[in-house]
Amino acid sequence: MAAAMLAVLCIPAAQAIDVKQSTIGPGWANNSVNVTVFRKNSLVTHDGVQYAAYYDAARYVVLAKRPVGGSDWIVQRSQYQGKAEDAHNGISIMVDGAGYLHVAWDHHDNPLRYARSTAPGELALGAQQSMVGRDEQAVSYPEFYRLPDGGLLFLYRDGASGRGNLVMNRYHPASAKWERLQDKLIDGEGQRNAYWQAHADSRGVLHLSWVWRESPDVASNHDLAYARSRDGGKSWEHADGTPYRLPITAASAEYALRIPQRSELINQTSMAADSKGHPYIATYWRDPGNAIPQYRVVFHTGQRWEARTLPLHKTAFSLSGGGTKRIPMARPQLLLADRGGLLVFRDEERGSRVSVAVIRDFQSFQWSVRDLSETSVGEWEPTFDSELWKSRGILSLFVQKVAQVDGEGVAQRPAEPVRVLDWEVSKQFR
Repeated sequence: MAAAMLAVLCIPAAQAIDVKQSTIGPGWANNSVNVTVFRKNSLVTHDGVQYAAYYDAARYVVLAKRPVGGSDWIVQRSQYQGKAEDAHNGISIMVDGAGYLHVAWDHHDNPLRYARSTAPGELALGAQQSMVGRDEQAVSYPEFYRLPDGGLLFLYRDGASGRGNLVMNRYHPASAKWERLQDKLIDGEGQRNAYWQAHADSRGVLHLSWVWRESPDVASNHDLAYARSRDGGKSWEHADGTPYRLPITAASAEYALRIPQRSELINQTSMAADSKGHPYIATYWRDPGNAIPQYRVVFHTGQRWEARTLPLHKTAFSLSGGGTKRIPMARPQLLLADRGGLLVFRDEERGSRVSVAVIRDFQSFQWSVRDLSETSVGEWEPTFDSELWKSRGILSLFVQKVAQVDGEGVAQRPAEPVRVLDWEVSKQFR
């Protein structure tokens, strides 16, 4: 369905920003493995305690915790290492309703590496283990999502770029067991794979959107599709409630937008849902005849899909090629408040700072841009504490200055501090 494109009104910042910062410790900074946008999560809060994870300079998985808002972190290096030289191999964490920390790390088309804490609230990890024992040999992009009942969902790609399927497991805290929900939620049919972003909203509805890709070349990304589940991932439907017949394929998918290949459409960004359950997707691409990609927000009004553009970037660039790219603008994170929301990003044209577009209203699309850091964060991409945002309206960002050499290269640089920036965003929407 074609999306309505509206003009943008940029309004000046009116309020000072009160950002708090804490430092956890030194982390690996030779590429972007600690700060890729698809870490779900890098930070997570449960029962007043915030947890963090990252690789240190020796490539060990490091876990940390603090009371929410505290300045002092308890830090513990685990017994596990990962191939940090591959920026795909990030660490994802989540805490279940019983208080156990779950950790998945070191994945790019290789066997599942997963462990959970030895006790609720602890940083010590137990033995590495499987989940369900099948389709666990070619895992990429592991993501955890917490459901309102305290259970977890675990999403990952089984297979390689251009020919992979989306798999989904569910964890039950009462039995401490995983079950397979979907072997092929999205089926690439051996010809393509879906690069997705997901969101579990406050009602427990799971939203999923994705681009298709037929080859390892990023330039082959195309289209923007959508599905949602109201029963924890078992059955799926379109935005209008029409049921899907599973698995979802390129022919059966609902399309929020049709975007051709070679539009500099980026994969693996972010999405959210408003208080009515309407989905919003943040990404970037360039329009036909224009060489400059721009950030976009694509959303469903309840009747139709629409899109808005934030024309922030001024220079052209190309996404062509394989491996982790060195890109002048980060993949964005999107968070929603009562009426508006935040688009968190990093752009070389703003000095590669931690920046945020505060969107007051998506219909009139009034917005302003503010910087949350004073200095460059290199090739950082934003990740945040989804549970702290849901419960208290605090934007808690995992931040580290890193380098990323184009095409999966590795820089030679010392460790850089891993920090957390906290901003009480609710004050901005009063």
